[in-house]
Amino acid sequence: MRIKTIYTLIIIGFITLILGLAYMQMIRGPYYHKLSANNRIRIVPLEGYRGKITDRNGVVLAENRISYDVMVTPQDIADKDRLFHFLSDVFQTDANKLKQTYRNKKFTPFAPVILVEDIDKAKAIVIEENRFLYPSIAVHTNFKRYYPQKNLATHILGYVGKINRAKYERYQEYGYSQQSNIGYSGVEEYYDSYLKGEQGGQQVEVNSRGQQVRILSIKEPSQGQDIQLTIDTHIQKIAEELLGEKRGSIVMMNADSGEVLVMASTPGYDPNIFLDKTKSRQLTALFQNKRAPMLNRAVSAAYPPGSVFKVPMAIAGLDAKKITAESLIESKGFYDLGGIRFGCTAPPGQYNLTKSLAHSCNVYYYKLGLMLGPDMINTYARQFGLGAKTHIDLPHEKEGHVPSPRARMLKYRKRWYKGHTLNFSIGQGDVLTTPLQLVNMMATVVNDGQTVQPHLLKSVAGEDIKKNYKGKQLRIKDGVFDSVKKGLRAAVDDYAGTAHFLDLPGLYIAGKTGTAQSAPNKDHHAWFVGYLKGENANFAFCVFLEHGGSSHNATLIARQMFMELRDKKML
Repeated sequence: MRIKTIYTLIIIGFITLILGLAYMQMIRGPYYHKLSANNRIRIVPLEGYRGKITDRNGVVLAENRISYDVMVTPQDIADKDRLFHFLSDVFQTDANKLKQTYRNKKFTPFAPVILVEDIDKAKAIVIEENRFLYPSIAVHTNFKRYYPQKNLATHILGYVGKINRAKYERYQEYGYSQQSNIGYSGVEEYYDSYLKGEQGGQQVEVNSRGQQVRILSIKEPSQGQDIQLTIDTHIQKIAEELLGEKRGSIVMMNADSGEVLVMASTPGYDPNIFLDKTKSRQLTALFQNKRAPMLNRAVSAAYPPGSVFKVPMAIAGLDAKKITAESLIESKGFYDLGGIRFGCTAPPGQYNLTKSLAHSCNVYYYKLGLMLGPDMINTYARQFGLGAKTHIDLPHEKEGHVPSPRARMLKYRKRWYKGHTLNFSIGQGDVLTTPLQLVNMMATVVNDGQTVQPHLLKSVAGEDIKKNYKGKQLRIKDGVFDSVKKGLRAAVDDYAGTAHFLDLPGLYIAGKTGTAQSAPNKDHHAWFVGYLKGENANFAFCVFLEHGGSSHNATLIARQMFMELRDKKML
């Protein structure tokens, strides 16, 4: 009986084994075959190289140069000590440092390790001449990002670096690897999807020890798409040279199309240092510099606009019928509120709209502000894009801030008083704008309420971007813009106007000066924001000097720029 039971168990066991084998081979066979194939085939990624960036005239702003990298294939190393001793002699460096780099970067025996990047041609020749002695090493021709104009337009361009962990986790599904280069800041970041090359790779067969047996296939990497910007490098260079070492920004935009011709921000930096590992000290100093050279002051920093804010104030007063262009408001040279004097630099007298803009009379706008009230001022300011991003094709744009009683209560739990309205009316207090926002506002004024979308991209891969950059038409009463533009022109062509220095023969310039108070014990910010009427287009522009003192300093720079552009026939 026991023997029969044992036989029965043995038979059941054999049947179970046969059924299990049949299941694994016939039903699950394809699945295990796929796992086996994946286990013996490896993919070695090959990075693509980036597309070029040019200005509107074809001047190259960012391109690629040939670079030589030294690579070591682990499985082919015969004598590790002898190999690293040879390499240390070639590069005049410690062999132990090279070994540490090798250990940090080694992942698999067959995948080449990039040991030294961007060597000079002479060293590359030495290594190639000794390959018969060291078959594990090779010189790989690569492409490195290069900015031939160095500091020019650097805040527009941005820079390129190795992808960090946070970006890799976010973008790996879009074809990025841990070795990918990626754009940081500027158009390098914003248009990275256009500029980055398509990744290639080698399909490698390996044995059970992880050693390469043969290369099954190769897909060569490809170059990214070239992009052309709306920037005019020649005018950009003039603007940056005029700013020099000052902290500030000059922006110039085609008011009809929204194409940004100039976006200068100083101080700047050379983006090439991000690609040169020998300049790590310069890189550290750049990030620690108190003058913030990495900051794009045109779009990523917001400042009180001062008297430039009187432009939307004037439009609000006319459109809301609180005043007419001929209404006279008297100024004593100051405004008294409960014993507190709010100052005014314009001489005492009676002011109409044109004279108030030309002479920048604060009292006129104090009284107008009280007529309008803070909520109405807020509404009109926002119609002109203040307190909101322009959505230009650059990352890290600031919104700025347009205050209101409600926002003050929600944020600070504090009430709004008449004194806040007075400061609000002349662009002080909590009002913050970027230079680009004010250029965009001035473009809307010269276009009689037609808004445009500021942009930097002109074409991709040689194809012009077919897009309508016209925005909405503001519902402002007829004649309002004509009256305001008359006052802006008077600021220039009136002998006593605040921007009379810009009354240049052969040029039609109009605009508004602004001297904005900043932090205690620091110089004021200097503004001049305006427009220039050309033969074929209108141009809106801004000259801003951070802690630059009087607005007169901004008008002097604008004068120098437009005189040079006129003399060189670049307008």
